[in-house]
Amino acid sequence: MSKERPLILISNDDGITAPGIKALVEAMKPLGDLVVIAPDSPQSGMGHAITITRPLRLHKSNVFGDDVLAYQCSGTPADCVKLALDKVVDRKPDLLVSGINHGSNASINVLYSGTMSAAVEGAIDGLNAIGFSLCDYSFEANFEPCKSFVRKIAKNVLEQGLPNDTLLNVNIPNVSETDLKGVKVCRQAKAKWVEEFDERRDPNGRKYFWLTGQFSLLDHDEQTDEWALKNDYISIVPVQFDLTAYKAIDKLKNWAWT
Repeated sequence: MSKERPLILISNDDGITAPGIKALVEAMKPLGDLVVIAPDSPQSGMGHAITITRPLRLHKSNVFGDDVLAYQCSGTPADCVKLALDKVVDRKPDLLVSGINHGSNASINVLYSGTMSAAVEGAIDGLNAIGFSLCDYSFEANFEPCKSFVRKIAKNVLEQGLPNDTLLNVNIPNVSETDLKGVKVCRQAKAKWVEEFDERRDPNGRKYFWLTGQFSLLDHDEQTDEWALKNDYISIVPVQFDLTAYKAIDKLKNWAWT
């Protein structure tokens, strides 16, 4: 590693004032120089949305103290990373970390996650990138037990690097540090949300709908992220943004297209 301290870009989807990103900043401080750009309000479930129909605002913030360069952005997590790389940082970051998310982004949740989309956006631009999530949806979630593990994982990536077009989806079970059994590198479990829209009425009698649903795990293999989390392991899933179903290409080539 060069004499110049690594540059670490930090974002999230829960917003710049969320406890999770504060914990992530604290975990990253020993590893390098930090730049934080995060949404000015919660953006959970935004996936990889970008803003194209309204202007984006970017304002400096001292929420992490005067020693951390930080900005709040009016856009989505993906917007935050795009703006950071184009308008804020003066050199290519050595690492992008996103989170720590309040709640799991394991299995199918990776597709909906704004936390992971910030990390994906960094990987698209050739950065080493990690999305971190703690399996506790509470705003008062305790991030202290996982900070040392977050730092160790980030340090490994800084030192080893990641394969091209690959990033890490890291999920941490909601247990004490002494109860954490370790780390498992695994695959994404097959799962889905069985969703319903609850029909309601506002005070004026007008109909509206509220999304509800139950998580349905379809895969109980011990090599999955959901198994690891259930058994008190941190799950690390290498993720790629190339969605091509390569095993289907040869089959489709044999269809009568003309």
